[in-house]
Amino acid sequence: MIRRLVAALLLLLAAPAPAQPSAVPAPAPVRVLLHTSAGDIVVALETAKAPITAGNFLHYVDARRLDGAEFYRAMKTGPEAGLVQGGVRDPRRLFPPIAHEPTSQTGLSHVDGALSVPRFALGSARGDFTIMVGDQKYLDAGPGSAGDGQGYAVFGRVVEGMDVVRRILAAPTSPTEGEGVMKGQMLSPRITILTARRVPAAAH
Repeated sequence: MIRRLVAALLLLLAAPAPAQPSAVPAPAPVRVLLHTSAGDIVVALETAKAPITAGNFLHYVDARRLDGAEFYRAMKTGPEAGLVQGGVRDPRRLFPPIAHEPTSQTGLSHVDGALSVPRFALGSARGDFTIMVGDQKYLDAGPGSAGDGQGYAVFGRVVEGMDVVRRILAAPTSPTEGEGVMKGQMLSPRITILTARRVPAAAH
């Protein structure tokens, strides 16, 4: 009997340990190529960290509603810093507004190359986007953010073509066009987004 118990114990010790469930890796950022009249820009979208905002951008890409849209604004905050703004402005081509994903929730930030969405009230963002040139962390959610303190929603970053973004920021603007704080920031001429397409995963 003792010999049988010892043999059974040895078998248990020799048996492989049950497999531990492996952590599911986060999905890789989805890349999109913006083919513009100023050159190509490749962006990587944070679909895991900012699913609503990144998904909204992809909605416009997949519906080809960014084709023919424009970069229309260049806001300078320093000699080689600021942001450029573009997107869909035709009301007939806009999708419904989306819920706000603050940077305090996503862990993202308005650093150099970050993509973000402009808005008015919370939940009003639609078909526009901005690209940071240099860190613009005052746009993050928190005590330093203006207005309601919720900041703007970062949803991706530029991975290729920041030289193109900087050229857009340095492009000529109209001294009279634009309203309020945007006066003098409107690009003249505009930079056209000729096409916006997903980059196949195999090409990353």
